Amino acid sequence: MGTVAIGAPVNLRSDNVAGIAPEILAAIEAANAGSAPSYGADPITARLQDTFSELFETRCFVQPVATGTATNALALALIAPPYGAVYCSDVGHVHDSECGAGEFYTGGAKIVPLPAAHGRLHPETLRAALRKAGIGHTGRVQPAALNLTQATERGTVYQLDELDALVEVAREYGLRVHLDGARFANAIAALGRAPADLTWRRGVDVLSFGATKNGAMGAEAVVVFGEELAEPLRFRARRAGQVFSKMRFISAQLEAYVKDGLWLRLAANANAMAGRLAAGLRELPGIHLSHPVEINEIFATMPQRVIDGLLAAGFGLYDRGGGEVRLVTAFNNTQEQIDAFVAAARRLASVI
Repeated sequence: MGTVAIGAPVNLRSDNVAGIAPEILAAIEAANAGSAPSYGADPITARLQDTFSELFETRCFVQPVATGTATNALALALIAPPYGAVYCSDVGHVHDSECGAGEFYTGGAKIVPLPAAHGRLHPETLRAALRKAGIGHTGRVQPAALNLTQATERGTVYQLDELDALVEVAREYGLRVHLDGARFANAIAALGRAPADLTWRRGVDVLSFGATKNGAMGAEAVVVFGEELAEPLRFRARRAGQVFSKMRFISAQLEAYVKDGLWLRLAANANAMAGRLAAGLRELPGIHLSHPVEINEIFATMPQRVIDGLLAAGFGLYDRGGGEVRLVTAFNNTQEQIDAFVAAARRLASVI
């Protein structure tokens, strides 16, 4: 196969590969002026409590942390005892991408993956698992929590009625609800709903609020919607090494992230670029989309020669094996970058 002429390559392996949004970088620089109290006693961290309470239209407590794994593990530790069970999708991040962090931070709670369609759990699947969970049987872990991811690990989103149905089953069996929002902004931008509509109004107890994938340097937050969870979170965060001496630099990122709707503008661009990319790929021979494209993630199957050719040309993608790839657009991708990727894929796909 001959050399394929292409435009400047773009890295679509993940949205984590992107840099920092200029507004957030400016906020970090501004926070660097002078000195400030340490370990979260600074004014920026204090303001976050009001900022997020306004954003979510209810009083909530915010704990800034550095990684998504930490947010998920801390959140689960708040709502699942060591003898508990946490139910999640079989592609849930807490199940297959965090090296047992949830089990470790809860002190031993069991992560129970359930089959999901396009990343989304179905309420009857959850109900069936709970019916045979052995509730009250001391030889079995006891149902404690439901973990949902919004948007999901397959690039899909839960509609409000789908969330309601799942939470209804969870409440029927006494489960608390955790929402993994690593790409929460992308879900909000896709659905056009208020943050409250996807969280506490649906019965969510604790949210992992992600920012790093959408323009932050390294900033996530655990957001709790119940007063009884706020105090335990303070102590668990300290015990987990997530209370930073210079917390203001994480808090400044989160404050800038949600200010004036920046987070949604960034996510909307990432989503739009994924839509443009998906539209281009659908037209190419031998390339098929594995899941609906609803946010900024695309899963597609394509001939191995196309995958190898794109990689050799310098384009970034995540080769999942078996001819399937994952492509993730970011807040700062441009139409020109996406079009160059599609053009290269088209040339490679047309080679016999």
